[in-house]
Amino acid sequence: MSKFEILDMTDAAACDEYEYFVSHHKNGCFMQSLKWTRVKNNWGKEAIVSRGEDGFINGVCTIIIKTIPLLKWSFLYAPHGPVCDYDNRDVLSALMDGVRSLVKKYRAYQFMCDPCVTEQQKAFVQPFSDMGFEHKVEPAELTTIQARNNYMLLDIKGKTPDELMQTFQPEWRNRIRKSVRKGVFCEIMGSEGVDMFYPLMEQTGKRDGFSIRSKEYFVRMLDSLGKEHCRLFMCFIIDEKTGEKIPLSGAVATQYAGKTCYVYGASSNERRNTYPNYLMQWNMINWALEGGCHIYDFQGIPFYNDKTHPNYGVYKFKKGFNGEVVSYAGEFYLVFSRFKKRLADTAYRFVMKMHDRKTKKLLSRSDKTNKDVPFSQRAETVTVM
Repeated sequence: MSKFEILDMTDAAACDEYEYFVSHHKNGCFMQSLKWTRVKNNWGKEAIVSRGEDGFINGVCTIIIKTIPLLKWSFLYAPHGPVCDYDNRDVLSALMDGVRSLVKKYRAYQFMCDPCVTEQQKAFVQPFSDMGFEHKVEPAELTTIQARNNYMLLDIKGKTPDELMQTFQPEWRNRIRKSVRKGVFCEIMGSEGVDMFYPLMEQTGKRDGFSIRSKEYFVRMLDSLGKEHCRLFMCFIIDEKTGEKIPLSGAVATQYAGKTCYVYGASSNERRNTYPNYLMQWNMINWALEGGCHIYDFQGIPFYNDKTHPNYGVYKFKKGFNGEVVSYAGEFYLVFSRFKKRLADTAYRFVMKMHDRKTKKLLSRSDKTNKDVPFSQRAETVTVM
């Protein structure tokens, strides 16, 4: 019989044990790492541990906590958690007992999780339902916190770069090689490179009409996860007149629990015929191979099955690397107060309405300044998360 405990985050040995479990579990994810709670430093944090009768950890759940101002009610969220064997109901039950123990402390109205359960693993959905979770089947695009439809290169462990390169579409292979011939090169950096990356992110956000994270967020992400787990890939070209390095594209990628993820990407409006985004992806894929990863995850492909949608270009770009669409089951909810949830959801819809108005203004400005740039080119490095 498994029992839960709340992790003492001041206990270094206990935290190391926790981190080891998450980083080595097949369902582990960088967002379930304790390091991720430092990135989300405007949220509260708790971590639940389940132990078997032998005393060893058999499941964990990292929770970040958002408190609604004035009301002081809280939303508990386990991004891509919990981490355990999802068909082990004993462990899941212990972890959920831990979640319920936090409800009173944080005046929580709801707990939500989005475990790495795919639509093909329907048998793993039932245990959540049996524990009282609500689950919306096939929710609409962009209505979930994490992208539900992702594009991935699967089973890459043990392959050589040449073997993997040969699986790409011919035009994609050619563009990677052309990029090198045109003088583009890629450098791997940490937070020291954010000053060069962020102007590209600002250009991309304005060009494609979406709001972006702050510069401090990217610095925090790179520093908190560290170079072992998070790197900034920057592609440059040398200006023939000045001899200076010109940033062309950049991406933040994570490597954790056997998976490398392309999380954020940006590119310059200039010199797009040098194909820096293709070379950048190739360098991140090689990092995945070097790290012995099983999966390279391009992350979100919203509206991938609608060729008429403006965002289809994101999928078209990623599809050239010849991976597979992986759809997660989505979000699971435990509601503790229907009344509080209704009020909180109303407040959230108001905030999102204001956000949508801002986004529409950006899109309108983007369309006027980029009317000659195909969206498939503008959006090829944008990852939804």
